[in-house]
Amino acid sequence: MAHFTNAEFKSRQKKTIRELERRGLHGLLMFKQESMYYLTGYETFGYCFFQAMYLGTDGKMFLLTRWPDAILARKITVLKDRDIHVWTNLPDANPSLDLKRLLDSQHCKGKRIGIEYDAYGLTGAIHRKLSAALNDFCHLEEASDLVTRLRYVKSRAEIECIRKAAALADRALIPANRLAVAGAYEGDILAAMQSEIFKGGGDWPGNDQIIGSGPRALIGRYTSGRQTLKKNDQLTIEWAGSYLRYHAAMMRTIVIGKVNPRQRKMHDVAVEAHWATVKALKPGNTCGDVFEAYARVCDKRGMGKHRHTATGYSMSAVFQPTWMDWPMFYRDNPAVIEVGNTFFVHTLIFDQQRNLAVAPGQSYVVTKKGAEPLSKSKLDLVIND
Repeated sequence: MAHFTNAEFKSRQKKTIRELERRGLHGLLMFKQESMYYLTGYETFGYCFFQAMYLGTDGKMFLLTRWPDAILARKITVLKDRDIHVWTNLPDANPSLDLKRLLDSQHCKGKRIGIEYDAYGLTGAIHRKLSAALNDFCHLEEASDLVTRLRYVKSRAEIECIRKAAALADRALIPANRLAVAGAYEGDILAAMQSEIFKGGGDWPGNDQIIGSGPRALIGRYTSGRQTLKKNDQLTIEWAGSYLRYHAAMMRTIVIGKVNPRQRKMHDVAVEAHWATVKALKPGNTCGDVFEAYARVCDKRGMGKHRHTATGYSMSAVFQPTWMDWPMFYRDNPAVIEVGNTFFVHTLIFDQQRNLAVAPGQSYVVTKKGAEPLSKSKLDLVIND
């Protein structure tokens, strides 16, 4: 059973077909797992192997995948059994040829077909075989942005999922704030946070939950090997609530023991930059405008060399290896903000010379009036003596 109504999926498919027609394309060949989930409810990690989905302007669809994922597709998607096709692992298997036969059955020969080249599921090796199979058969045209741009504006049902994800993220912060004390083990904190998300009905996130203390608090990436918090320490955490694959990320730095006055000042500047960024997060502005608000405050307050080159990105239903979606807040990004967008805003200040970090971050939905916080948690600096 798919997670959304048939009417919701039909609406998404019709929007996609209208855009295909506008671009003069006969159909769309999808390799992005996010596109497949958006249009049919198909969710899997099977994109580590060859799989492809097709949608034509006549509304016909098909999925070509391996047997285990075909079983899944029959049980949880809106695809009909006749539209789910299997390729089998064999020493000489070439699923690109199977795909060509299916495309031929959809009258694609000689037609302009959009394709998602910018996809984790379309590796260089697969692309070489696909190009050889479809050479002189049809005209492939880059269309990686087609469904991505439709996914950018969320429906009411999608926003409700992201609200639930944000509530799960808030829920995960509570044990983190409580457990982050001297002598605590990072693994226990991570376990408690993810446990809250699971108990609340959430999923694994699209990438590793990030945790790091001491100098690792300034990395902003997950690294293997857990540490124990020291008497005077700092802990940076970045995590996301995930509900039906929809994400709402958050980020914090928690201080353990005596706070460095410099770190307190950094936090004040980061929060000021955060609210300036949120003020710029409104319909009609660009993602570049949002980044500029962050940079302007940091630069004015003497933290310019400690800020980052990006300050957030879109939140959606995404799959591993990352929960980041298009577009991102960076300098001069022309992507326009619209009502129904959902974003994660983080205004980081990492002083690498002094080994001090602050990381206030949370997710927002864009409304006609501006950015509405999805989180109920405060951005105050938490200091655990």
